[in-house]
Amino acid sequence: MASFGKVIRKNSLNAFSRVVLRRDFTRGRHSLGLVYGEYGDPGTVLKLEEIPVAEDLKDDEIEVDMLCAPVNPSDMNQIQGTYPFKSELPAVGGNEGVGLVRRCGLRVTGMKEGDWVIPILPGVGTWRSTLISNCNKFLKVSSSTGLDFAATLQVNPPTAYRMLKDFVSLQPGDTLIQNGANSGVGQAVIQLAAAWDISTINVVRTRPDSSDFDVINYLKELGATEVVTEEFLHSHKMKELIKGYSRPALGLNCVGGDSSTGVAKLLKEKGTLITYGGMSRKPVTIATSLFIFKQLTCIGYWNGLWLTNNITNNRALIEDMFHDLCTLGEKGLLRAPRSTKHELINYKNAINESMKPFVSSKQLLMIKN
Repeated sequence: MASFGKVIRKNSLNAFSRVVLRRDFTRGRHSLGLVYGEYGDPGTVLKLEEIPVAEDLKDDEIEVDMLCAPVNPSDMNQIQGTYPFKSELPAVGGNEGVGLVRRCGLRVTGMKEGDWVIPILPGVGTWRSTLISNCNKFLKVSSSTGLDFAATLQVNPPTAYRMLKDFVSLQPGDTLIQNGANSGVGQAVIQLAAAWDISTINVVRTRPDSSDFDVINYLKELGATEVVTEEFLHSHKMKELIKGYSRPALGLNCVGGDSSTGVAKLLKEKGTLITYGGMSRKPVTIATSLFIFKQLTCIGYWNGLWLTNNITNNRALIEDMFHDLCTLGEKGLLRAPRSTKHELINYKNAINESMKPFVSSKQLLMIKN
């Protein structure tokens, strides 16, 4: 299995990390990061290693000390080798996070030492203490938003933002319906919709530990209009509930299977169903009659592809979106998801927790502070 360098064992890490993370290297500089040299089970193939860091910066590069980075389902899929985007191996895990600019190349503008930055595109490898990258792959953000918010800003909120903005012309007073409402994207959808005066009907899975009440209360606190379980979605009671709202023009699906069918059935004529995930690993099933007689539109969305397609010619559009999201965050209208924090040396705990079903807390790797 390929690797970058020395593998660090946990039992020797506490003393090592005090040296690696705090000393100022002058020769043979290294970062500490989570590396995988083959695809497979993240808990097995990820290793904590020393990663070489270049002494010199190119004119358009920045050196970033990563502060905090989340563990997302897409990160797990990428390491497993099942995600469409694959990094060249060996690779550093993580696609999202917030870091502190430590140095800038001679031609870097709009960023300076001490600024907070987030990666725009996937594949940067955020699960490490220090990285060097082209400055155009990063975006400056305000530290006033808070560490958790900035660290979880690049994936879920933009996905929610674009799905609400780009496919259906939603107006104040309109209604949307979504499954997987307790996901990171689902929580962002609820908050953005509430800020824009759009009603949300939110479907969540029934939990085996009877924690439905806690989940429903939390989503209501975020601004959810209605929260129901999958069982309720498929019952006659759902038809009665939906009568109290304008028929949804937009449905958001990250589950697939029967759940996607239930959401599609409740859409208005010429409504749109957007699929951005498949947690059930079952195909999206839509009745032929919905296409013919309701003329539904079904389409997929992948935020990583949208960012890649717009980074060169429409960077201003990307910057405007993140500015809007940060402004909502500063106003308290968009918050970071509930989280559990782990030191980098305890990464296995973060990985294991993130792969459990019905986890309501985002796992965050605290890298430097």
